[in-house]
Amino acid sequence: MKDSIIHLVRSNIKNLQPYQSARRIGGNGNIWLNANECPIPSLFTANITSFNRYPECQPKSLILSYANYVGLLNDQILVTRGADEGIELLIKAFCNPREDAIIYCPPTYDMYAINAKIANVEIKEIPTFKNTWQIDLENIQHNLNKVKLIYICNPNNPTGNIISKKDIIHLLKITLGFALVVIDEAYIEFSSKDSMVYFLKHYPNLIILRTLSKAFALAGIRCGFTLAHKEIINVLNKVISPYPISTIVTDIAVQSLSTDAIKIMRNRVLTLNLNRNWLINELKKISLVKKIYNSRANYILVKFHMFEKIFQHLWEKGIIVRNQHHKIYLKECLRISIGSYSECSRLIEEIKILSKI
Repeated sequence: MKDSIIHLVRSNIKNLQPYQSARRIGGNGNIWLNANECPIPSLFTANITSFNRYPECQPKSLILSYANYVGLLNDQILVTRGADEGIELLIKAFCNPREDAIIYCPPTYDMYAINAKIANVEIKEIPTFKNTWQIDLENIQHNLNKVKLIYICNPNNPTGNIISKKDIIHLLKITLGFALVVIDEAYIEFSSKDSMVYFLKHYPNLIILRTLSKAFALAGIRCGFTLAHKEIINVLNKVISPYPISTIVTDIAVQSLSTDAIKIMRNRVLTLNLNRNWLINELKKISLVKKIYNSRANYILVKFHMFEKIFQHLWEKGIIVRNQHHKIYLKECLRISIGSYSECSRLIEEIKILSKI
């Protein structure tokens, strides 16, 4: 059966390694610090009682709510299934298979490259500078041939750093009329002053991806947004599926964008940022810690002595973190999502046990 099917598969898909999401990797435990989810839940009750009609492709109430939140016009916003769908739609709309290319700057979010592989679009991998994790502007500029999209994660996942606003603006200027610069702001609420939304009015080649999965604590509803000039939104509306956003998602998302809910979200961000600072300070006291990288997001990247033993010990204790050892420049590194205070305390306790062995 396998042989009779496999020859039908597109050649670029046969050996594709799918994205290893936290749920695909698995694990058994009750302290999940591997997916950058929010440990403090958002509690909403759905108002929808009937489901026999298809939803709007682009729900007006949701677009209006998000437009008010970010200070943009309705026609500058596309609602998507998480920010991930925005990544895919941009490649689908702007990149010709086997002709065009994207640039991405590892270590960073793998889905930029995976979506390009699926679409049979060339990938130009231009790593950030080691340890500072800033983009290599000179190298990018020398590799713009055939490039339609440049993906920049800010704050960057998994390193947690902010990309220099000056560098992003320079990149926007040198690519104007040639390529689109996509800033993935999935974690921007944890460092809101670093958002590029203000610059949308100045640069028609700027695109911003957002999500409700992180600071809004709504990873389970899969709701994201693409912010761009009207002309780009119109193009993306041509390739998005007919009914991407369910009525339940719209209902909950609109509730999460109310004035009161946004205040709750900001308090949640403050709590998690304080937890992050506490966790960093406690890790600094542990001898097994080699280095803690500065983070402006809801996770930290830590280099450990005996990183494999630490990862396995935590796994066996039901504390699931993310192994980053396989990524460029990230040898011996684990990414740790910021949990509740009790979860962070438990993590510290277990690492201290190993440090005494």
